[in-house]
Amino acid sequence: MPQANAATNPSEKEIASALRIDRGQNGVVTLTLNRPHVKNAIPGDLWEPLEQIFRDIRETESDRVLVITGAGGAFCAGAELGGNMVNGGHPLDAMHAVNAAALALHTLTKPTLAKVGGDAVGAGMNLALGCDLVVAGESARFSEIFARRGLSVDFGGTWLLPRLIGMHKAKELSLLAEILSADEARDLGLVNRVVPDNALDAFVDDWAQRLANGPPLALQMTKRMLSNSLTMSFSQALDAEGWAQTVNFGSEDTLEGVKAFVEKRPPKFKGR
Repeated sequence: MPQANAATNPSEKEIASALRIDRGQNGVVTLTLNRPHVKNAIPGDLWEPLEQIFRDIRETESDRVLVITGAGGAFCAGAELGGNMVNGGHPLDAMHAVNAAALALHTLTKPTLAKVGGDAVGAGMNLALGCDLVVAGESARFSEIFARRGLSVDFGGTWLLPRLIGMHKAKELSLLAEILSADEARDLGLVNRVVPDNALDAFVDDWAQRLANGPPLALQMTKRMLSNSLTMSFSQALDAEGWAQTVNFGSEDTLEGVKAFVEKRPPKFKGR
């Protein structure tokens, strides 16, 4: 991929400001898209850093759960149009960076949770849908807005939507580019829960902590099997389940889970 010139390459400080990472001692990592002046739209030079963040979380043992959210009352307005949209390179090269970020999120082995307050549109909507769980505030809005901008759907939307809501509804949302309320998105199956805006943080904190307290190996294998299930036969799914349980039965976490059950206390899983 052609390199942008030094004038357009963001510094480490700029990346850290725009893609803010907060790691708690409890294993929950929060990625905040922090460009509120443009509703957290992502410019061309931030797709590669976003991909790297997903890869780093995958490889960091102490990171157990990723929460993605946005600053300033919006989740993400998708790709920033105009300006540094393609980071000085060919549009196809720019899309390689977008696609690599989407794939890194999809292949992230740990549970991911989108906390959506405000608008999640275009690639921002698909960034949320690419997470394992989506929780929205009641004022959130969703749209595959691409067609209104003369664009086709990207960031994995053409793969995600039919699997989440069926082909005809996926085409409706993509071709008409309508805006959905949080309740409409939930009713379609795009959102797990809708909560009052002032309860969003506490609700997501609770879910994230419950995931972080869970057995890492077992959760990762369950996530992978569910993600692969639509391309597998029932027999293949059973084989995968047998393999996963064999790994679990040889782990310290399963022994801890059984011991905690017998001793009537919460388990303390370590991921091994």
